[in-house]
Amino acid sequence: MAIKSPLVNVMERAARKAGRGLNRDFGEVEQLQVSPKGTGIFASTADTKAQAVLSEELNHARPDFGMLMEESGATEGRDVEHRWIVHPLDGIVNFLHGIPHFSISIAVERSTSFAGKPRTEIISSLVYDPIHDDSYWSDKAQGAYLNDRRLRVSARRRLGEALIGTGMAPKKSDRGADNHAEAIAPEAVLAGRVGGIRQLGSPALDLAYVAAGRYDGYWQEGLAPWDVAAGILLVREAGGFAGEVDGRSDMITSGSIVAANDHLHEELRDLLRTTKQGAT
Repeated sequence: MAIKSPLVNVMERAARKAGRGLNRDFGEVEQLQVSPKGTGIFASTADTKAQAVLSEELNHARPDFGMLMEESGATEGRDVEHRWIVHPLDGIVNFLHGIPHFSISIAVERSTSFAGKPRTEIISSLVYDPIHDDSYWSDKAQGAYLNDRRLRVSARRRLGEALIGTGMAPKKSDRGADNHAEAIAPEAVLAGRVGGIRQLGSPALDLAYVAAGRYDGYWQEGLAPWDVAAGILLVREAGGFAGEVDGRSDMITSGSIVAANDHLHEELRDLLRTTKQGAT
């Protein structure tokens, strides 16, 4: 049986508690109070309640940690090395339309220094699917798991047989860019080169699907730190690769990510990069 670290146990308890509230609200989705927060982005009472539960549970367990959360932003902690990165409801548009594909994403980021230079890394992560009661979790150098089952990325070697996930970033993202046009060009090119493309609407859960071998790869740009933090570690601990479209590896800062197995990652990244350069 897989042995979860104390951090994963804390994250899972918090996510399950918040997930119960999300499931209740999902059953009454037509009764939710929804207010527009921007084009394609919404805030709901469900999101707010989930955030409050997660914040309370995580702060109770690790009161000194900092926190970066979608709605409340960054909060400094007494522990300057560790912070939670949290998305209370990843896939809120699906949620508000009654589509059962959304998740809670939590990661622990550790900040250290190497050779006098600051360095950050994700050391524990969890993506929780409340509808199916599935926990995708990982600890650095300990593997990735779905509940108690060890995960491995897919073994497909040919891009033409690969199922690739992506998403349509909001027109005006948290990073202030209009991402629709940039997203359409590479998708159009890939459509003739891969086995299939899916847009399911929850980046954290999509990256968990890469770790589980359900997707052979995933890419998107214009994402926020809480969209990718947990998924990066899941993919890597499942034997996959994750980096930016341009080849760098600071996905949390840039919001750009390409994730796939070792056979497909470089080919997928190079194709996306070439397409992006041709569009500029």
